[in-house]
Amino acid sequence: MARFLHILTQSKDGVKTITLNRPDKRNALSAALIEELTEALHEAATCDCGVVILTGAGSAFCAGLDMETLETLTANTPEENRRDAENMAHVLRTLYDFPKPIIAAVNGPAIAGGMALATIPDFTLAAPEAKFGYTEVRVGFVPAIVASFLIRQVGELRTRELLLSGRIMKAQEALSLGLVSQIVAAEELLQAAHALAQTLLLNSPQAMRAIKCLLAKHAARRLDDEIEEAIQVNAQQRSAEDFKEGVEAFIHHRRADWPSLRVKV
Repeated sequence: MARFLHILTQSKDGVKTITLNRPDKRNALSAALIEELTEALHEAATCDCGVVILTGAGSAFCAGLDMETLETLTANTPEENRRDAENMAHVLRTLYDFPKPIIAAVNGPAIAGGMALATIPDFTLAAPEAKFGYTEVRVGFVPAIVASFLIRQVGELRTRELLLSGRIMKAQEALSLGLVSQIVAAEELLQAAHALAQTLLLNSPQAMRAIKCLLAKHAARRLDDEIEEAIQVNAQQRSAEDFKEGVEAFIHHRRADWPSLRVKV
């Protein structure tokens, strides 16, 4: 019997592959998937594999939060909102601090939280069809947690532009920004990821672990404070009227009527 319901894991030749496995939902994030992914990463950190590959089943890498989760967020208690924000922060921080090299093989769209999963790893290989975007602002949400990671990757000016616009970019632009390491034909993506993994396995595992630990420590103190603040903002925004309206508009495929724009008499 499979241990996980929403992910697949496979170990071969020193490489552990973790596959987001909700293809019918475009591998959208649910609380259960986030929990399973976190557990799988913790296991991979201590098993005998030397490299981890993260990918998605089907035509998408990860479409962000799923519809069912979005619908329930606005009704959560403050404590539930805080816990959900902490869980998302924890899986992203686990990726960032992971002691072994991680390769993301991005087979399709990586949107919102899915973009963070795709671009925080050490190497990001993307199919030409892959698309990326932090689209949270379109539904009145604040991508607070991902901001701390993105600003380290592309700088403050580009972070402002991407988060405020909520636009979706193609793989080639993500490559030019340094968010993608390499673009690989879709049919060769996993093969290329495994080839890169085998090259990494020739390096000293102790030295690679020391490099990753050093880089994580450099950012740790400031990142700790930023993530705590981001969790608070993330949790608070879930009860904002604009977010409630944004979710309703998204679910019913209509244009949002933002409460913050309405004239108060």
